[in-house]
Amino acid sequence: MEKSSLTALARQLLEKARGSSSGRSAQTVFGGHEKSLRQTVIAIAAGRLLDDHENPGEATVHVLTGRVRLSTGEASWEGSPGDLLIVPLARHSVEALEDSAILLTVAKIAPR
Repeated sequence: MEKSSLTALARQLLEKARGSSSGRSAQTVFGGHEKSLRQTVIAIAAGRLLDDHENPGEATVHVLTGRVRLSTGEASWEGSPGDLLIVPLARHSVEALEDSAILLTVAKIAPR
């Protein structure tokens, strides 16, 4: 069994994100490209965003710190610490309304 502190990792990644030209920093904490399940902590500085992108499978965003807005072309949802946002199967973006860290969980859909 392995144990890690998402709180400590979020704090470290937020420091990196604030100093990064992209305003973002991330680290996979479970899974990866060879697995169907992948969990990644992503830190985003206030006012920055993860640009529009496709959803590679079933996905959720668990807000660890800060506030974020998940948007599609038609709708948007805001999340605060402890909130779990279900990512729609559509192009979407994630904007940090304040310095934020999220846990992105994705279960890739097998190609048909």
